[in-house]
Amino acid sequence: MKGAQTWRPGSMSDLQILPGSRHRPPLKRPTWIIFFLSLVSIFLVCAYIYPPKGSAACYVFSSRGCKVLTNWLPPSPTRESSDEEIASQVVIRDILNIPTVLSEKSKIAFMFLTPSSLPFEKLWDMFFRGHEGKFSVYVHASKEKPVHVSRYFLNREIRSDEVVWGKISMVDAERRLLARALEDPDNQHFVLLSDSCVPLHSFDYVYDYLMHANMSFVDCFLDPGPHGNGRYSDHMLPEVEKKDFRKGAQWFSMKRQHALIVMADNLYYSRFRDYCKPGFDGKNCIADEHYLPTFFSMIDPGGIANWSVTHVDWSERKWHPKSYKAQDVTEGLLQNITSIDLSIHVTSEAKSVKLVQPCLWNGIKRPCYLFARKFYPETVDKLTTLLNFGL
Repeated sequence: MKGAQTWRPGSMSDLQILPGSRHRPPLKRPTWIIFFLSLVSIFLVCAYIYPPKGSAACYVFSSRGCKVLTNWLPPSPTRESSDEEIASQVVIRDILNIPTVLSEKSKIAFMFLTPSSLPFEKLWDMFFRGHEGKFSVYVHASKEKPVHVSRYFLNREIRSDEVVWGKISMVDAERRLLARALEDPDNQHFVLLSDSCVPLHSFDYVYDYLMHANMSFVDCFLDPGPHGNGRYSDHMLPEVEKKDFRKGAQWFSMKRQHALIVMADNLYYSRFRDYCKPGFDGKNCIADEHYLPTFFSMIDPGGIANWSVTHVDWSERKWHPKSYKAQDVTEGLLQNITSIDLSIHVTSEAKSVKLVQPCLWNGIKRPCYLFARKFYPETVDKLTTLLNFGL
C-alpha cells in the first residue's frame, strides 16, 4: 500500500524512457484494487448484519462515530403495519389536522363519573353560576339515579352502565361520556371529574386556562416497576410494545381533536380491553391507568402535557389516594395545592425514583392544578366558605 500512495502517473513520454527492468507487471495494480474492494464489501456486509455495539467500533471509520456508518448503510427493516394500523393512523392524522376554532359559543364539557348523587353539587353550582352558555354538564351515574340540588345538573344524566374499579368498564364509561359530550359541536374541551372532585379556581380562570392551552392534559409517565411496565402483557404485540407502555391518572382534560381520536380508536382500545385486566397473565393491569397514557404517548406525544390538572395526593403510597376530611380542609391546604407548579411521579420500583417536571402551560411555568380530589362529603360547607369564587 505504501507504493500505491507514492506512485503518481506521468505522461506517455515518461513511460517510454523507463528502463525495462523497472516496468511493473500489468495485473498487479488491478489485483490489489479488487482485493481491497472485496475486503471492504465483506466488512460492510458484516457490519450491517452484526452492527457494532459500542462507540469505539464506530470510530474505526470516522471521528464522527456511528452516524457516518449508519449513513452508508440501508435503513434497518421495520415491521410492516397491518391494514388495521394503517387505517387507524390515517384517521388519527386527519383528525389531528383539524384546526381548533374558538368562538363566543365555545364551551367546556364537565363530565362527572359517579356512582350516584354528587355530594358537591352545591359547590359546583356556585362555580357555574353566571357563566351560562360557556359550559355543559354530563353525569354518568353507574349505580343509582342521582338526586340533584343544582339546576345545572337536572336531566344531565346519560345512559350509564355498571363500572367496576380496575376493569375496562371504567374506560367504557369515559368513552360514553365523551360520545355524548361530542354531540354538541360547541364543546371544545372535555374534563373528566369524579364525585369527590372540587374546583380550586373561579370559572373564568379555569375557562381561560383550558380553552387557550395548546395541549391536552393527559397524565403520562414511564414506570419500569411492577405497577407500571410490570403489568404489560406480550399479548398486546405487535401494536403495543413494552417500551411504549405508560401509566397515569385517569382524570384528564382534553381538546376536541383528542376526544374525537379516543372515540375513533378501536385498535389500541381492544388490546387493553382484552389483555389489561386484573388477574390476566398473573398481573393486575388497571386499564384506566394505562390505556389513554399509552395511546397518546404513541400517537401524539407532543400534544399532551404528561400531567393532569386534577390534584391527587399519593404520598401515603396506598392503593387509593389520600382522602380529605373536614378537619383537613383549611385555607393553607388549598393555598398549598393551588401553588404547586411541579408535576411529580414516583415509580413503583423497590428503589423508588421521583420524576419531576415543571408544569408548562404554552411554554410558561404555571400552577398545575384546577381541580382536586378526594374530598369527603362532610367537607362541602367548609369548601363552600373558603372557595367563594369571588361571589
